[in-house]
Amino acid sequence: MTDLNKADVQAIVCHMNILLEDGSTADSTKASGKPARLNLGDNSLSPAFEAQIKTLKEGDKHTFTLKAKDAFGESNPDAIHHMDRSRFPADMKLEAGVIVSFAGPGGSEIPGIVRETLGDSITVDLNHPLAGHNITFELDVVKVMTE
Repeated sequence: MTDLNKADVQAIVCHMNILLEDGSTADSTKASGKPARLNLGDNSLSPAFEAQIKTLKEGDKHTFTLKAKDAFGESNPDAIHHMDRSRFPADMKLEAGVIVSFAGPGGSEIPGIVRETLGDSITVDLNHPLAGHNITFELDVVKVMTE
């Protein structure tokens, strides 16, 4: 049921904390002082995320938890690659936790996280770092943009 007198929300500008299941903060816009812009209807957000924010108003505070599939996706085993050390610059320090960047289509960059080094075999995970995790979002709405 749609209220024809109400303009559709196109974007929400908000401060956001992203929390892991153990309560630790994975990311926060408050640290940078720059709120995030969340665009609705452009497929940049999961349907479950959009459903949580589409009725928010300026000044609202909203906390919700999404399962991994609705947040940053499940971890995809096909995105974990075993690569030879020779594919990396000789002076690059390769150890678990190091983020490396690869050239993607159209000149984009694809970040990967080194998961393991065994001799000349480097295991790189190209999944989003928060993939596979249930995530809690804490939002403080700064502004709502409508059509």
